[in-house]
Amino acid sequence: MINLFLNRIFRAIKIDIDVFEEVENDKNATVQAGIVVVLSSLAAGVGSLHLGASNFLIAPALSLLSWYVWAYIIYFVGVKLFGDNKTKSDHGELLRTIGFSSAPGLIRVFGVTPELMTVTFVGSAFWMLACMVVAVKSALDYDSLWKAFGVVVVSWLVQAFFLFLIIILFRGF
Repeated sequence: MINLFLNRIFRAIKIDIDVFEEVENDKNATVQAGIVVVLSSLAAGVGSLHLGASNFLIAPALSLLSWYVWAYIIYFVGVKLFGDNKTKSDHGELLRTIGFSSAPGLIRVFGVTPELMTVTFVGSAFWMLACMVVAVKSALDYDSLWKAFGVVVVSWLVQAFFLFLIIILFRGF
């Protein structure tokens, strides 16, 4: 079991499209995907520990919440707005594929100095974006990586807009 889990993490890091198809169809992989999200978040916390311990303590909970919401946003944008005849998916499939797309974030553990933090965090962000596009392509049964990329970008803009609204509304609290 642990070997399968570690194998999936390494394959996700290598952006192996087959692993995203595999976890999309394995309903038992949802917990594994959540663990990848938490491990990636903890790695970021360790990598940014020099900025304060609160990053390490709060980040995993916020990452799980963000992962859950992010899957719904991508579902809405990818299936309801930009879906075609072949597009079929559900929240669970997106949770699993998107969760494993966080695997490259594990390198953020090496961001222990400000210089290394910049390199590892920026590098992992682009790497996770590439994984996310492949994950969305797989989960939504798209033929085009460009369409999946568009869904990821539009979903990110939707999420950023709502986050901006929340910040503005709760600024005084």
